[in-house]
Amino acid sequence: MSTISESVTFSVRPTQQLTTLILTLVFLALAAPTFAQKPEDRPVSRHRDPSGFPWPNGAKVAVSLTFDDGRRSQMSLAVPLLDSFNVKATFYVQPDSLPAILDQWKAAIASGHEIGNHSMGHPCTGNFVWTRYEGVALEHYDLDRIRKEIEQANDEIEEYVGVRPTSYAYPCGQTFVGRGTETRSYVPLVAEIFQTGRRWLDETSNAPDHFDPAQVMSMRMDGEDFSRVRRMIEGAKRNENWLVLAGHSVREEGRWGTRLGMLRELLAYAADPANEVWVANVSEVAAVIAQEQAREQTSTVE
Repeated sequence: MSTISESVTFSVRPTQQLTTLILTLVFLALAAPTFAQKPEDRPVSRHRDPSGFPWPNGAKVAVSLTFDDGRRSQMSLAVPLLDSFNVKATFYVQPDSLPAILDQWKAAIASGHEIGNHSMGHPCTGNFVWTRYEGVALEHYDLDRIRKEIEQANDEIEEYVGVRPTSYAYPCGQTFVGRGTETRSYVPLVAEIFQTGRRWLDETSNAPDHFDPAQVMSMRMDGEDFSRVRRMIEGAKRNENWLVLAGHSVREEGRWGTRLGMLRELLAYAADPANEVWVANVSEVAAVIAQEQAREQTSTVE
């Protein structure tokens, strides 16, 4: 009996293995076309939910270009290029970045670019060595201190350029003060003072019917080439969203700044009506969304 049992076991096992192999090959053959597709060629996910938002000029996506810290290269390189395409950006500054090239900042604002508030001392988490050295670690802040510094920055920016910012960018994209059980969000404070508050290093665009104006999502454009940025734009377009791109210095090449060549390609792409892109500064886009939301609420009440 033992010999027969072992014989049966030996004869059955290869059959099971063969069946498994055949089923695996059939599955791979059926799935291969899907795996071979590029991401942009794959079927639209059932979770996609285009907003249907009526962007100006028949556009399917809104894009805002934003720059932080008031770097000189933004005035010398970015603004002339932006102006040549009649595109206006938002520049988030600290007051001490303005005096050295004040005339250039005033000229940029006069031509339609937006100036925003980026705090007094650029407070971020104390995990950065420089924040501890300069005494601006957010873990050592409370809501009173962050309010005073934000309002002081608004006052000084207005004194320099004659415009009071309505847009704020959270330094390092961090929205808290304090630590542990004493941690507090300062998003409500920003919502009270400003029309918008922009974050940093997010992974998605803003849905017009859902986003929080005090926490506008932004995606990094520093160091990116146009192929990558175009994918961001096309992704936002599929959902008819608002894409906010964020950068710092502007330079010909490199990882640590927005590439001038990429910016030139982006602006040329957006200038083609066939691409259905509307580019405007942060306050302008936020105002369009707010107006449409007010219109919808009025229609609902009526």
